[in-house]
Amino acid sequence: MGERGGFGTLSRLTALILIGIGMAAVSPAYAARHRRATARVEAAPPAEPLSAIHVLGNGPAPFALDARAAMLIDAKTGDVLYSYHEHEKIQPASLAKIMTFFLVLDAMKNGKVSSDSMVTISVNAWRLSMDQTVSHMFLKVGQQVPLRDLLYGLMVSSGNDAAVALAEYVAGSTDAFTNMMNDKAKALGLEDTHFANPDGLPVEGESTSAADMVKLGRALLIAHPEAIKYTSAKDYVFNNIHQNNFNSLLFHDSRVNGIKTGHVSEAGYHLVASAESNGTHLISAVLGTPSEERRRDETEKLLDWAFRTYISYQPDLAAKVPPTMPVTGGAVDGVKIGPETTPAITLVRGQERRVSVSWAPNARYIYAPFPKGTKVGEVEISLNDKLWGSIPIVTESAVAEGGIFKRIHDRIMRAL
Repeated sequence: MGERGGFGTLSRLTALILIGIGMAAVSPAYAARHRRATARVEAAPPAEPLSAIHVLGNGPAPFALDARAAMLIDAKTGDVLYSYHEHEKIQPASLAKIMTFFLVLDAMKNGKVSSDSMVTISVNAWRLSMDQTVSHMFLKVGQQVPLRDLLYGLMVSSGNDAAVALAEYVAGSTDAFTNMMNDKAKALGLEDTHFANPDGLPVEGESTSAADMVKLGRALLIAHPEAIKYTSAKDYVFNNIHQNNFNSLLFHDSRVNGIKTGHVSEAGYHLVASAESNGTHLISAVLGTPSEERRRDETEKLLDWAFRTYISYQPDLAAKVPPTMPVTGGAVDGVKIGPETTPAITLVRGQERRVSVSWAPNARYIYAPFPKGTKVGEVEISLNDKLWGSIPIVTESAVAEGGIFKRIHDRIMRAL
């Protein structure tokens, strides 16, 4: 379970190989990851009517997906580009491992653990390695494994054993770690989500939604840009066993760089994906498709449509805002200025030509002394001649007060 609900679906290529050369030619690792499904996967419901699907700006919906729920956002702005049933509660399966991953990266950032930390594998984690009905990275009881290897095993191999080992190492027990997961979910505003364990194996009461999964994915990549190193890995070798990433979209679309798949028979096949192209970054969640192939194909269709339709546009503020502002009475005559934040606007392609920027300074110069980040004006950004928003322009450094003669000189010069 966890990834693939405990049973792998044999690919067409594998089926041909097995027919032609027999089971003996398939490695134990491959057989464990591609065991034929023995539990019936519930078929996805009939496709949603296009009128029930919401797109940015209330534009026409392009298509329905063969999935129970879906949501797609611009990762830079958070704007929702496509959604339906995005708050429907669904069993998360191995998508729970995204939160496990997040908390371990938090612990690394806070100095509690490091990528070199050696994790001793417990009996609980080892038991999952011995369970051929769940995805695992083939850990051995008592084995000491670098934490970084467990992170790859978690996100590439979808290892339930890795999830347990990491949870026990960070929090002391899976129960304590699960409490951390739910505390983090609450802090992030994941209102449809409740975790019951660090691996996502089915337990009554677990739930998540497409809306929560894109929110979690975005929060993860903002807090930990290095997460892409793990989620984008196409394969991984541990204990001389080679395993491909369950996210087969990585092999089909070079724009995709993670994040995580999941499957349990009662919920279907899930995929939370991150993709980037020409400055636009998308995060999608497609939940409850009827097969591995459908979760990949439906996600790719959604991402491809969004990249063709929308752009994450960053206005050229430098064309309007001067690079420096004069200083009066300071130790220097000028200070560099710039936007407090780098604005991005989600637009339908072609609308970027309708964006205008205007610069409104507070004054012609700024009096010293002042700290770094002092506001000196703002830029107003308009779309179709309607105000979209304003961005504060601030000083990029502090400036100390100048000497008495410098202050007198500057006041005389400003008076002229």
